[in-house]
Amino acid sequence: MRLQLSPELEAFRQEMRTFFTTEVPQEIRDSVAARRDVSKDHYTRTQRLLNAAGLAVPHWPVEWGGRGWTPLQLHIWREEMQLACVPEPLAFNASMIGPVIAAFGTQEQKERFLPATANLDIWWCQGFSEPDAGSDLASLRTTAVRDGDDWVVNGQKTWTTLGQHADWIFCLVRTDPTAEKRQRGISMLVFPMDSPGVTLRPIELIDGSREVNEVFFEDVRVPAGNLIGEENRGWDYAKFLLGNERVGIARVGATKRLLAQAKEHARSVTAGGRPLAEDPLMAARIAEVENELLALELTALRVAAHSADGKPHPASSVLKLRGSELQQAATELLVDIAGPLSLASFAQDGSDVPDWARVATPEYLNHRKVSIYGGSNEVQRTIIAGSILGL
Repeated sequence: MRLQLSPELEAFRQEMRTFFTTEVPQEIRDSVAARRDVSKDHYTRTQRLLNAAGLAVPHWPVEWGGRGWTPLQLHIWREEMQLACVPEPLAFNASMIGPVIAAFGTQEQKERFLPATANLDIWWCQGFSEPDAGSDLASLRTTAVRDGDDWVVNGQKTWTTLGQHADWIFCLVRTDPTAEKRQRGISMLVFPMDSPGVTLRPIELIDGSREVNEVFFEDVRVPAGNLIGEENRGWDYAKFLLGNERVGIARVGATKRLLAQAKEHARSVTAGGRPLAEDPLMAARIAEVENELLALELTALRVAAHSADGKPHPASSVLKLRGSELQQAATELLVDIAGPLSLASFAQDGSDVPDWARVATPEYLNHRKVSIYGGSNEVQRTIIAGSILGL
């Protein structure tokens, strides 16, 4: 099954494709295409270029840089960006705290934070998960106690992605430990990462990278005006934020690109004297992932077509679940196509192992995380059972 867009949407797709493939520097796009880590400089340069063209936060309210596009246009915008190997606007800014401040922040907070957030003048990080509060986020223990005009924050966060680059953190804290329901006693605070009492420590991951961190808070004083929304309503804002995050996690365009690379490499790698792409088992595996990806794309389009008022559709959990599984399937496929070459991940410079094979295993290992962040896949199944299936 293939969908045909209306002439207007097809023209819109071509407009996005032309911009992304001609205006974003080739060196940045080449780095993404080679599946290398996106540097802070590449993120910043790209987002500021997109923001100047009105393409960094088109899903925001028009007043703050949005474009008033339909959900289908937003889907096309994101997919074409991924297909063109353009670093997407930093998720912590564009898809997480930005929409939360736009929806629930005071006018002063909107004026202070939103323009800088869209332009990546402020780099945000997310202070949600804790050592004993991962999938069960409502059990978080980091506390904030009111002291005059400040909140005093104590506790610890973990898995803080790219926190080493961050200027500010948006943080869930427990402000009412006596609340009957744990979710009712949580608030959202924002504060600078260089505040006295904030300590960041990197965590080395299984692929050798250090993109995540532990963050410790010891008597960190946060002005009362840095409370987002109402006191003890942080859980509601967190659910709003995570719904936006899960839509983006599907990454249909990025997985399409991975699959196209896998097919290309399967044609160039030989096994038993013939291209690996001609092996019936490998051809069947590629076809299976391709068909599953088409089903995911159709679901993403259906979700986009039925989203309303800028609020995430409940089926965003389906997109997160299947999207993460297919990203993992695509990276696993690349490792299997690379075969023994994938073991040369940490080979010395000068090795004749091709770059795509060298990054295959680290990327496969790194992608184990996508079924965890944004709400683990086990949690997504529970949400689907209750919110969609009514079980």
